[in-house]
Amino acid sequence: MQPLVSVIMPVYNVRPFLSRAVDSLLAQTFTDFQLLLVDDGSTDGSGALCDQYGERDGRILVLHQPNGGAPAARNRGMETAAGRYFYFMDGDDWAEPDMLEKLTAAAEQTGAQLAIAGFYIDTLSQNGALMRQTLEAGEALYTCKEDFRRAAAALFDKNMLYPPWNKLYRAEYLKERGILFPHTFWDDFPFNLAVIRDVERVCVLPCAGYHFMRERPESETARFQPGMYEKREEEHGWMLELYRHWGLSDDPAAEETIARRYAERVVGCIENLTGPASPVTGQARRSKVRTMLQNPRLRESLRLARPRTLLLRCMLLPLRLKWTAAAVLMGKCISRVKTKNLGLFARLKANR
Repeated sequence: MQPLVSVIMPVYNVRPFLSRAVDSLLAQTFTDFQLLLVDDGSTDGSGALCDQYGERDGRILVLHQPNGGAPAARNRGMETAAGRYFYFMDGDDWAEPDMLEKLTAAAEQTGAQLAIAGFYIDTLSQNGALMRQTLEAGEALYTCKEDFRRAAAALFDKNMLYPPWNKLYRAEYLKERGILFPHTFWDDFPFNLAVIRDVERVCVLPCAGYHFMRERPESETARFQPGMYEKREEEHGWMLELYRHWGLSDDPAAEETIARRYAERVVGCIENLTGPASPVTGQARRSKVRTMLQNPRLRESLRLARPRTLLLRCMLLPLRLKWTAAAVLMGKCISRVKTKNLGLFARLKANR
């Protein structure tokens, strides 16, 4: 029989965390789902552990493939999935027991093409202390494109529209439009931009159910990312194009949100470039930072952005002054806090 929900989980070298993730799904109060574990060429025994789970529970289907990255694994799962809805989960995170029940009930009751819930960011610091940040956006139902588009800036601002794992997607909607994960790092964002581009019915739940874990020092979000600045430039272009498509390029709330988002990400690019894992040093580093500060896009974004905290205003000050040395020093300071005191870094980031 067709399951109501297909849960798709890419698995790559996450054996120490995989049982927590899978067990949190098997403990769900909602049971009408299939779980597709897509082993993406793991070398740490994760694939064998997936097979063990597949033998224990008939709802689990295990797929093995050569390593192709998370986008390839997610797309492979979508090709095989049979559910009316798709849900995407990462193998190193976990979910509250009623998460699928709440998402599915909301989607079924409202006929939503996309159901969105809040989520937790759990940061495990070096001393084992756990900091939990809760991100929610309240309750809402949008029944036409125009209403959702007007509300999207606030949802972007609350980080509701970026990741895939706080959402339930109607499978028919994705298939009709041929929406797949692009083969790039940070594939979540362009995938969701494609989803929301012409979506009509969206429901937002006033609760959180997913736990995004910040505890793997080797994870993609923790290591040096070559090409990060170019990727952020590309993403900013996607955001501007989306709002042009929506006919909302001159919407004040959208302009401010997009501008502040871009400026914050430039700060992140500077931190990435000046961190201890960065191979770029000396004059080459200063030259790259100077190029960022002289970008007309940044100047325009700083004109439109309205930082809401003293911390963010201080972080953006070297960018406004185009002060390369201060920007490099700021990036080093952020990296040091991130490296030496992850808990403090998480608290500052949550309140920026």
